[in-house]
Amino acid sequence: MNATSSGSAAKFDASRAGEYAQQCRIALAGYDACHELAACMLAAALGSGGRAEILVAGAGGTAQEIITAGALEPLWRFTAVDPSPPMLELAMRAVRDAGLEARTEAVPGTVQSLPPQARFDAATLIGVLHHLPGDSAKLELLRAIAARLEPGAPLILACNHYAYAAQPLLLAAWGGRWRMQGAPADVVAAKLGRIVEGADPPHSEQAVLDLLAEAGFEQPLRFFSSLFWGAWMLRRSGDKLF
Repeated sequence: MNATSSGSAAKFDASRAGEYAQQCRIALAGYDACHELAACMLAAALGSGGRAEILVAGAGGTAQEIITAGALEPLWRFTAVDPSPPMLELAMRAVRDAGLEARTEAVPGTVQSLPPQARFDAATLIGVLHHLPGDSAKLELLRAIAARLEPGAPLILACNHYAYAAQPLLLAAWGGRWRMQGAPADVVAAKLGRIVEGADPPHSEQAVLDLLAEAGFEQPLRFFSSLFWGAWMLRRSGDKLF
C-alpha cells in the first residue's frame, strides 16, 4: 500500500465505517439506482448469463456493487479490493448476508498490490476517485485497473466531479438532503465542511474523461448524474498500455 492510499484509507476508520451505509445514501441521491444501473450496464456490455471475473476497486462499505450485480448475474465472481480494513470487513459482512461469500474474494490493500498478471473481464470504481488527493494518485489507480483488464473490457466509474466550493448552489442543495433527514443547521454545516475539506474531486466532467483517456480507457458513456456525482461506462483501450 502506498502512502497516498494509506492516507485516504485512514479517513475510513472503524467509526466512519459504522455509519457509512446510512450516510452514503443521504449524501448521494439515487445511491441504489446508480448501483442498479451500473450492474445493468455491465450485464449489457458483457452479455447476460455468462461467467465473468469482476474487479471491484474500493469495495469497502456496503458492497452494493457486488450485491446488486451478483443478484443479476449468478455466474459472475468478484474480487473485492480495499485498503481500509474496517471498510472491507463491513463490505464482506454485507456480502455474507447476501449469500455471495463463495463468489467473492476479499483482498485487503490496493489494486496496485494485485499480481501484475491478474486479469479481469470488467471492473468497477465507485465512490473512490474523489478521495484520492491530486491527479497523480488518481491516474496511478486508473492505470493499475487498466493494466489488469482485458482489452475492450468495460469499466464502471462513478465519482464526484466538481470542486465543491466552486458550485455553491449544488452544495446548498446537498445540504438540503441532510435537512430532509432532520439534521439541524449546525450538523449540516459540519457535514458540508467535512466534505469540502476531506476530498479532492476532479474539477469537471472533462477532467474525469482526460484522466481516463490518459490511463488507457475510451468510449465514455455517461449513464447517471446526481448533483456533484456522475457515472460512466468506458472500455479499456485495445492498444498496448504505457
